[in-house]
Amino acid sequence: MHGARSTPPAPLRVGMIGYGAIGQSLARSLLAHPGQVQLTGVLTQSLEQGKAACTGELAAVAARLMSDRAEMLAQRPDLVIECAGHAAVDAHAAVVLQAGCDLMVVSIGALADERRRHALQEAASRHGRQILLVAGAIGGIDWLAAAREAGLHQVIYRGRKPPGAWKGSAAEHALDLDGLTEPTLFFEGDAAQAARDYPRNANVAATVALATLGMSQTRVQLWADPTLTENLHEVEATGRAGRLRVQLENHPEADNPRTSMITAYSILRAVLNRRAAIVL
Repeated sequence: MHGARSTPPAPLRVGMIGYGAIGQSLARSLLAHPGQVQLTGVLTQSLEQGKAACTGELAAVAARLMSDRAEMLAQRPDLVIECAGHAAVDAHAAVVLQAGCDLMVVSIGALADERRRHALQEAASRHGRQILLVAGAIGGIDWLAAAREAGLHQVIYRGRKPPGAWKGSAAEHALDLDGLTEPTLFFEGDAAQAARDYPRNANVAATVALATLGMSQTRVQLWADPTLTENLHEVEATGRAGRLRVQLENHPEADNPRTSMITAYSILRAVLNRRAAIVL
């Protein structure tokens, strides 16, 4: 006897906060999966700038751009993805959770602040929602998080980027970025300090720290390297379960050299998993 034919799940309703380089790349990917994802609204600070970016494959986003958070939440998204920076986490995260939506945070460095992190955790618990953190530009997070349960002894993250990727950050005050001729270490400390001093560059450090020993115990080194054309991420970890060394050479986003191209695809994968029958 054959079982009843099941009805496929409805597409996941997704709202977005932010329409910069990551937001545009993500929107393009979400629109390519209409049977699994429905993009319900994109919150942006400037409708004029946002609409100017809605060309080609992104033309359909123009009708979904919104400058009012209440309007975006009125579309009743199942999941809201923040990809607009630390200030956007402060401005919108708690309200999104209160509205009954799960929240995916891309600017993970914003959670380096313990008070902010605990406040959002309490808000999510109080409203029965989840805060989802994606691996983004780094690999090996599944191993690291599992090894934490077994017991970790040491975790070190090294971020190496071309000098131009550090422009607009505190590194400009410490280095002559245009005049560098050799790899230069300009920051060494814990992940909490890295996230505070380099909020637009240190999301990976915060991701590694939250998956492992925490913000104060995870060590971070940041390098400006004129020999590189790509963003290089390295993680070394030792613990009871073994030893891990990961090295990734990520292509940067064409419009934002501070961000690795793979980040938007990491977010996409996490979104598709919300409706997948088999999740890896």
